[in-house]
Amino acid sequence: MKHTKLITLLAACLMLAGQSIKAEVKLPAIVSSNMVLQRNTTIVLWGWADAKEKITIEASWLDKPLKFSADEDGSWSIEVKTTNSKDPQSISIKSKASDISLDNILFGEVWLCSGQSNMQQALDGYNGQPTFGATEAIMKADNPNLRLFTVDRLGSKTALEDVEKYAAWQAANQDNVAGFSAVAYFFGQELQEILDVPVGMIHTSWGGSSVQAWISKEVITSYQEVDLEDVDITEGTNHIPTALYNAMIHPLIPYTIQGALWYQGESNRMEPEKYRELFPAMVKDWRTRWGLGDFPFYFVQIAPYWYNNTEAFSGAENSALIREAQLQCADLIPNSGIAITMDIGDQLCIHPPKKKEVADRLLFNALNQTYGFQAVDGRSPVYDSLEVKDGEAVLSFKNAESGVFAYGELSGFEIAGEDRVFYPASAKITDRKKVAVKSEEVTSPVAVRYAWSNWIEGTLFDTRLLPASSFRTDDWEDATRAQ
Repeated sequence: MKHTKLITLLAACLMLAGQSIKAEVKLPAIVSSNMVLQRNTTIVLWGWADAKEKITIEASWLDKPLKFSADEDGSWSIEVKTTNSKDPQSISIKSKASDISLDNILFGEVWLCSGQSNMQQALDGYNGQPTFGATEAIMKADNPNLRLFTVDRLGSKTALEDVEKYAAWQAANQDNVAGFSAVAYFFGQELQEILDVPVGMIHTSWGGSSVQAWISKEVITSYQEVDLEDVDITEGTNHIPTALYNAMIHPLIPYTIQGALWYQGESNRMEPEKYRELFPAMVKDWRTRWGLGDFPFYFVQIAPYWYNNTEAFSGAENSALIREAQLQCADLIPNSGIAITMDIGDQLCIHPPKKKEVADRLLFNALNQTYGFQAVDGRSPVYDSLEVKDGEAVLSFKNAESGVFAYGELSGFEIAGEDRVFYPASAKITDRKKVAVKSEEVTSPVAVRYAWSNWIEGTLFDTRLLPASSFRTDDWEDATRAQ
């Protein structure tokens, strides 16, 4: 009898202890001290507690406390208005079993950065693959108004409530920026300096990842069948559909962001047509789930690289096709912009070292489109039309209001007639705004292609020195290159 009573007593104690633990308010990892909250807007704070638990939030910038209760599942969220104050703020979250204090919070601009290895590449670079300007950047890194948060690489078969591996919010300093995304750091550092407001950069990327891995199951299943029941999530994680969305994006929602930066595409280069569908679908998926409308989305076109076959011309072996698909996505995705990198690739390294130039071009888009700096132009020249005059194909361009430019001679142009055979061609700038292309082998030109190879150094720019993307004036699938 005594033994039975003891067991009953122990069970009751364990139950009460469990209830007490469960009742403690829990916050997502990204909601913490040192965070940057998007300024002058309505943000969301959220977390978990016991069912119906009463919670009080006091914030240093609010006149009155916020009082509410968790729902029947123990989840809770509440909208909070922020201001433009540059002063450090604090938040107190209390319940019957909790007393949480968050300190050193700033209001500013928050950007999410994602993609594969070129976004993941840190200031420290990879083995034998440097990031140019890293030493100077690290030397000047101490900045209490630039905050960094990193989601570590992890996949999941189902959408997680919270990130499981991460580096918490911290102010940029010489000790932590070396391992942070170089593109994200350079973008954030310059944005902070130009706007003179705090900036928060959230980095969540995985080298070698495909776009399919970053899309929710609900959306990706519209394009392909997804069954992860018997999949080993630890093998080839960065290519498993939905796996990275589940573990590295979903737990960050609904943390309020200003916009997103994206650098990915190499892993999808063999399927440009599919990428043209999936990438805009991913952006729409994220925007829908964040519920912030069509927030700014700026992305990088992959740079030229030899891919073991510089001579590839037709078919997906030629990465010019994925670059073309990415350029088209800039028109398919509302409120977006593309950073062209035709001039800063590396023939033998898929990770070009000039990451600051990439960040600058993303920043030009953001400053112009998001922050209203009309004098800052982030749009590269884009092929517009072709006119044949006296045996020459004369090309006109959009986004080249002040004309086009070349440091020396133009190169990388090819021209074809009705036989669809392309020959190397000479090209020159005419009237400072157009490009005339000709070849003695093609007396009646019909089509022109520029930089239509895996590896090539871009030579065509606008007067702001933004490079033109590789392009073609035709849509021929059966074209060939003269031998």
